[in-house]
Amino acid sequence: MGQRRVPLFVRVLIGVALGALVGIVFGKGDIAFGLTTADLGALGLLVVRMLRMLAVPLVLFAVLDALVRTEISARMGGRLIVICIFNVSVAFTIGLTIMNLLEPGTTWQGHIDELTAAVHGEGGKHGAASLSLSPLETIQRWVPEGVAQPFSDNNVIAVVLLALLAGIAIRRLRQEPEAAEPMAAVERVIDGSYRILARMLGYVIETVPFAVFGVVAQVVGKAGLDVFATLWVFVAVILLGMAIHALLYYPAAAWLLGGKPPRVYLGRGADAILTGLSTNSSLATVPITLRSLDQMGVTPESARLAACIGTNLNNDGITLYEAMAALFLAQALGYDLSIGAQITIVLASMMAGIGVAGVPEAGLIVLPLVLATAGLPETVVTALLPLVFAVDWILARCRSGVNVMADMLVAVLLDRWTRARGA
Repeated sequence: MGQRRVPLFVRVLIGVALGALVGIVFGKGDIAFGLTTADLGALGLLVVRMLRMLAVPLVLFAVLDALVRTEISARMGGRLIVICIFNVSVAFTIGLTIMNLLEPGTTWQGHIDELTAAVHGEGGKHGAASLSLSPLETIQRWVPEGVAQPFSDNNVIAVVLLALLAGIAIRRLRQEPEAAEPMAAVERVIDGSYRILARMLGYVIETVPFAVFGVVAQVVGKAGLDVFATLWVFVAVILLGMAIHALLYYPAAAWLLGGKPPRVYLGRGADAILTGLSTNSSLATVPITLRSLDQMGVTPESARLAACIGTNLNNDGITLYEAMAALFLAQALGYDLSIGAQITIVLASMMAGIGVAGVPEAGLIVLPLVLATAGLPETVVTALLPLVFAVDWILARCRSGVNVMADMLVAVLLDRWTRARGA
C-alpha cells in the first residue's frame, strides 16, 4: 500500500503557521543572505499569479465543455439565479441585523483621528476612481473591445460571455450535416484543452502551501499584530457576519436542502475553502472547487455551471463585507441611516460585487463607491480608507473563503434541485 499523502488543506495550515512565525520573528528585517519577508511574499505571489493566469482559460474551456457536452437549459439557468438571489438575501439579512442591533460603529465615535494616526501610512491608492456603480457602465465593462482583452484583464464575466457565445454556436453548427464532422473535431480539442489545463493547474496547486508560507510571512512581518489593538471591533463584527453566514447558514442549507451533511460539505470542501482563504482569490480556487464538488458527488454539469458561470453571482463575501463596512463607518461618523438608505447600500454592494467579479482585491477596490453611496463625503472617505487597508489583508481572505463556499453551496443546491425535478 502506497504512502498516504498529507491533505492539501493540512499543508496549507502548516504554511500559514510557519509564515506567521517567520513574520513575527523577523518582521521587515533580513532573514538570511539579504532575504526578507517581503521577498518571500513576492515569491509566493508568483504562484497566485500562475493560478490566476491558468484559471481564466480553464473557465473558458470548462464552460465550453459543459455547453457542448450537456444540455444547459434556460430552466437550469433560472434555477441558478434564484439560488444566488436567495443566498445573497440571507447574507444581507444577517449583516443588516447585526449592524442595527449591535451598532458596533458607535464604539469609534470620537476616536476617528486617533485611529487614523494609529495606521497612518498603511494605505495607498485604492484604484476605484475609474469604477462606477452605473448599470450601463458595468455592462460596458463586460463587453471587451477585443477577443484577447478578457484574458489579459482577467475579466471573467467577458470570458464567460465569450464561452457562452462560442458554445451556442458550436451546438447549432453540429446540427448542420456539412458542419457535423468539423464540430466533432472542435469538441475533441475543447475536451483535450480542458484536460491539459486541469493537469497544469494540478502541478501549480502542489506549490500553494509554499506560496501561503511566503505571503503570510510578508503580511505579518509588515503589519504585525499591534494594529488589531485599535481595529479589533471593526474586524470582529465583519468576521461575525461572515462566520454566521458561512459556518451556520451554508452547512445548514447544504444539509437540509442539498442533502450534504456538514462532514461532506465542510470536510470534502476543506481544500477549496482553505485555498480560497490563503490565496485570496475565488477565481484561482476554481480548479480546486471543481475537484471538491466532484468528491462530494455533485454532477459535473451543476459544478461547472455554479463554479465557472455562477461564480460571478456568488460574491456573498464581497457584498456582505461592503454593506457591513459601509454601515460601520457611517455609524462611527454619527450618520443616522434610514432603512431606505441601508437598502440603497445593499443594492450598491450587489452591483459593485458583480461588476468587479474576478478582479484582485475587488472588495477593497469598490468600497469607496459603496461608502459614497452611504452619503459619506469624499474627503471623509479618503481619511477612513487607511483604517480599512491596515486590516484588509485578513478580511480579504475571509471574503474569498466565503465566495468559494457560496460557489459550492450553489452547486450542491442546483444539483439537488435538478435531480429532484429530473431535468
